[in-house]
Amino acid sequence: MSGPVRIAMVTGAQQGIGRAAALALAADGCDIAINWLDDEEAARALAGEIAALGRRSVLLRGDVSSVDECRCLVADTVSGLGRIDLLVNNAGIFPRVPFLEMTEAEWDRVTTVNLKGSVFCAQAAAQAMVEARTCGAIINLSSAALRGMPLGVHYAATKAGLVGATRSMALALAPHGIRVNAIAPGLTDTAQPRYGNTEEELAEMAKAIPLGRMGRPADIAELVVFLASDRAEWITGQTYHVNGGAYMR
Repeated sequence: MSGPVRIAMVTGAQQGIGRAAALALAADGCDIAINWLDDEEAARALAGEIAALGRRSVLLRGDVSSVDECRCLVADTVSGLGRIDLLVNNAGIFPRVPFLEMTEAEWDRVTTVNLKGSVFCAQAAAQAMVEARTCGAIINLSSAALRGMPLGVHYAATKAGLVGATRSMALALAPHGIRVNAIAPGLTDTAQPRYGNTEEELAEMAKAIPLGRMGRPADIAELVVFLASDRAEWITGQTYHVNGGAYMR
């Protein structure tokens, strides 16, 4: 990465795709604001790996389901690292539940974290970028749940909503030079698909993918780095499907 050091905030960064994105951005020259909620040890370990790459980081505990905490996360990024140039909206939850048994509380919890949290983190980050006259970038993690999921009506709704929000935010923020894109990962080797699936079931699911394996967090992280970079300076409002060919459009 050429030019001044960029500052990235990654939500839900202590594990999985968020962790891989934080490390890949640090390796590309970014300082990282590490948002975590429930695993301080993992967050501190990530900070150590970022330091080993020669980059700075700050640890930010916060629940993105709270709009106030979304705003505090961005404010703490700015106070701790100087500004914010990039937001990776990665934090999300996927509690499996049959549609006929889904409760209002389950619907509200998933939509509040996955959709509202992402939108208001993006709003807070964009407000800080506009104030600083920063031509930044926002990357939302959508999902191959756009295909639909029998145990994830609430989850799929939030991820489809993020695609629409991405397009709308891209239009709203383009006059400020802020780009907004989404990445929709397919089956990825993280903790999430292991809720409700055995290793044998995951292996069978991976065989059904045209490229013959589950995705790796690094597969997603490499696209995060590209979309954050000046190489993608004319790309906004897009959703990239990274899934080994399991879903094509």
